[in-house]
Amino acid sequence: MAEPLARVNAIVICARSMQYSTMKPHVVVIVCTAAGLIACAPLNTYYKPGARVATLERDTTACQVKALRDVPASVQVHHIPPRYVRPVKKCDAAGQCKVVRAGYYTPGETITFDPNDALRARVEGQCMADKGYAPVSIPPCPDSVARATPAAATKRLPALSAKSCVIRNQDGSFQITTRG
Repeated sequence: MAEPLARVNAIVICARSMQYSTMKPHVVVIVCTAAGLIACAPLNTYYKPGARVATLERDTTACQVKALRDVPASVQVHHIPPRYVRPVKKCDAAGQCKVVRAGYYTPGETITFDPNDALRARVEGQCMADKGYAPVSIPPCPDSVARATPAAATKRLPALSAKSCVIRNQDGSFQITTRG
């Protein structure tokens, strides 16, 4: 009796390893796609021409902490119960009924949200404005500009113009340049 049990365990282990190995390529594709989309997205940040990027990051963190202290998280949880959808029957003139669509359950859902998010974002924005920053959205540079620009990271925020664009670096830093 031990031998069949070993075969069952071997099958389960093989099935598990096959399941994970078939999932890995999908995870890689999703992660690569997400990384590619981030590179195509504009850089939304606070901005003060001439400020050092390190100072911007420090000020942003300080304002986020202040906003969280002044407007704490108040996470609300809302449960939506599962629901049964009755089957659909179609009856003919003779009274013979046929189930056209079987009944089924819609799954329940748990939704969490923080009603203080918007207020906390406003407090953060006010704090950054008090420090002289303004919110900006810098578009990504076209591929031709990104390829022609030597790799670097912006250390001090330059003055922006209508031709300014951003190149995102793999390490999370960015480079602000001007389209030619």
